[in-house]
Amino acid sequence: MKADPAAFAAMKNAASDELVYAVLRRYNLLKASLNERVEQALEGVRPMLKSHGGDVELVTVRPPAVEVRFKGACDGCPASTLTFHAGVKKALQDVCPEITDVVQVRGLGADTGEGAVRFISPFALNAQGNWIPAGTLSDFPDGVVRAMELGGRKVIVTRNGASVTCFENACAHLGFPIHDGEVEGGIITCPYHGFRYDLASGECLTAPEVQLQPHAVRIVGTKVEVRITA
Repeated sequence: MKADPAAFAAMKNAASDELVYAVLRRYNLLKASLNERVEQALEGVRPMLKSHGGDVELVTVRPPAVEVRFKGACDGCPASTLTFHAGVKKALQDVCPEITDVVQVRGLGADTGEGAVRFISPFALNAQGNWIPAGTLSDFPDGVVRAMELGGRKVIVTRNGASVTCFENACAHLGFPIHDGEVEGGIITCPYHGFRYDLASGECLTAPEVQLQPHAVRIVGTKVEVRITA
């Protein structure tokens, strides 16, 4: 049938019917469509995203480009760039090599109502749990590390634009307080032994095998709330 142009055209026309397409796919008479393979790739990364309270949805497929959008905790998360490149983009290009351009669409359809909960920390798994008030957004100037005690724990809270993160106030090296360290370009340097940490992710740039201990952060309206990790 594929060798005969007229028969092939008729088969393509018939395949536009969902039931016919499903039967042809069942017997491997048709390869999976690009849209189907794109959705298959996204399904492969969804369990990882959902474990962090997030998700990803397909916006458009315009070969050789695909547009996707993060949802939930992944929308606006400081680690979303890493998640996009190492997770979603790689999965799409592994399954659909003909896709050469994967675009992350930001902010469309976001819930911005007064009662909306916007998750900022990649460690804010869901809306449940013992959330502790930490202040309002105006209490945290951009780029300033603020030392606090929340839930009996000494922590540091910092803001970068719409992103707020919270970590244990203890260097992963010897546990000394880190809040007095110099901050430059979103990187804090421990004032004792010079270990450097990314304030967006807690990653240690000096010794990548360790990191600052994170605590979940969420913003409700203008209020900043933290959930202390045991």
